[in-house]
Amino acid sequence: MIPRVGARLSYGLHPVLAANPLYRRFGAWLERRQRVYRWFTRAERVAKERLYGCRMCGQCALPDTGYTCPMTCPKQLRNGPCGGVAASGRCEVHPDLVCVWVTAIERAQGAGHGADLGLLQRPVDHRAWDSSSWVNYWQGRDDGLGVAPSADDPRPLLRRELGLSPR
Repeated sequence: MIPRVGARLSYGLHPVLAANPLYRRFGAWLERRQRVYRWFTRAERVAKERLYGCRMCGQCALPDTGYTCPMTCPKQLRNGPCGGVAASGRCEVHPDLVCVWVTAIERAQGAGHGADLGLLQRPVDHRAWDSSSWVNYWQGRDDGLGVAPSADDPRPLLRRELGLSPR
């Protein structure tokens, strides 16, 4: 799915949800009230699903991927495109769709955040599915989700031999 909200606007709005002591307390309050937490998580799901195609993995990488959900990739690749992306930028699994990563690259670079794509994303902890990624973020559970590449090869991930360039 192509996100419905522009990357520049999304990056601009990100500070509104940035972790802070007030949100941390709010997240803890939500978790103590499961009914309210479920309602909050449903609202997050609806909003992010409609705007970004979010899959509610509970460990949101949207800010690191041009506000394009990497979990919408049929292979759920969180660190860049697979080797099967066509030269046209089409997905090998669903050739009628543009690769999620081509969209992410275009959006991040267009918004001046291309360097974010060089962060390595930790594997998804499947126990976090269907939980609120906002609460997890505010509580610090996804600290280090996007980490710099290894010291052995400091080049950004997208500069390595991926064989893909934006359209």
